[in-house]
Amino acid sequence: MRKSPEKAEKSTSAATTASGDAAVDERDQLPASAEDMPDIDLDDLLSDETDKEDDRSQSIALPAHVAGSGSLDRLVDQARGYAAAATAENTNKAYKADWRHFASWCRRKGVDALVPSPAVIGLYISDCAKPQDGSPALSVATIERRLSGLASNYRQRGLTLDMKDCHIASVWAGIKNTHGTPPVQKEAVLAEDVLEMVALLSFGLRDMRDRAILLIGYAGGLRRTEITGLDIGKEETDDGRGYIELLDGGVVMHIKGKTGWREVEIGRGSSDQSCPVHTLEQWINYAKIDFGPVFRRVYRDNSGVGTERLSDKHVVRLIKRLVLDSGVGLDRPTLSKLSDEERVKHFSGHSLRAGLASGAEVDERYVQKQLGHASAEMTRRYQRRRDRFRVNLTKAAGL
Repeated sequence: MRKSPEKAEKSTSAATTASGDAAVDERDQLPASAEDMPDIDLDDLLSDETDKEDDRSQSIALPAHVAGSGSLDRLVDQARGYAAAATAENTNKAYKADWRHFASWCRRKGVDALVPSPAVIGLYISDCAKPQDGSPALSVATIERRLSGLASNYRQRGLTLDMKDCHIASVWAGIKNTHGTPPVQKEAVLAEDVLEMVALLSFGLRDMRDRAILLIGYAGGLRRTEITGLDIGKEETDDGRGYIELLDGGVVMHIKGKTGWREVEIGRGSSDQSCPVHTLEQWINYAKIDFGPVFRRVYRDNSGVGTERLSDKHVVRLIKRLVLDSGVGLDRPTLSKLSDEERVKHFSGHSLRAGLASGAEVDERYVQKQLGHASAEMTRRYQRRRDRFRVNLTKAAGL
């Protein structure tokens, strides 16, 4: 049985009151779950020694035989900026953490991290899978990303790591066979869940913004970085990931995603209360935003908005908070017997994308286009509920 709106409003109010007297309130009482963050060794984060080593873009430099000049030095800085932008910001952060973890491990073992040795990498991933010091083992997915991060780092330094060498390939295959498990998927936030969640929000500036985030994120099947990366117009900020065009029939979002630019079209809904386009227009109008980031921080007293772009982690915290307040998941057999703390771990920013993929009653190819997937198979991974036997090959084969 889900919590009543009255109880949810009290919970929300209490959370806001307890957040202190800072200039802005992003309701950070619920931290993002471990699944939403890179796997990072805290000791490595406190080390400044590896910071310079890890700046992979520093490998972009003038050849030794070319004399430097002010003009060329500026071009080097510009090229380094482009090199840093070759991969997504979150990927860069994850790779940076991966290198720090590896460099710290090498120092403890007395090994030179800058020498791309397959034998050393094989020992490293073996220790990650089953640490000798008793620390928690890393998941297969995290180790795979660590390998990608190390290979990328060596490439940026002009070095080559042979991933097919038996010291890596054989150990990695054994780790996957021994510790591999099916991927854990986040729960979908379905349309009825979104409606219950937005019903708990007031019409102050902050809640007006959060309502637009939820409805736009769900209807567009957007990633959390794509939501907070939106700008009002084209090329207005350096850190933007897309921009919006408000039209009579809806909104067109030009999104710079993992696979390049795509257009996401969101039509107007059946009522203002649940219409993503209306709530977006309402937020932009009352927040008096005409340039730059669409979603920004709101002052505590709801008197106005700042200029700073909202962190994508806010989307995760917002979803988790409203999942608790609205009781989303309590009617699902797999979640109904869990504590609130355990239940909320099953939701993340990707829950909105999974919700659209699972709940949209349209041809699959339209969902695939909206989510920006290269294949229908990837779209099906996001579908938490679908008729798996709509195409029945058993009957088609004559049985």
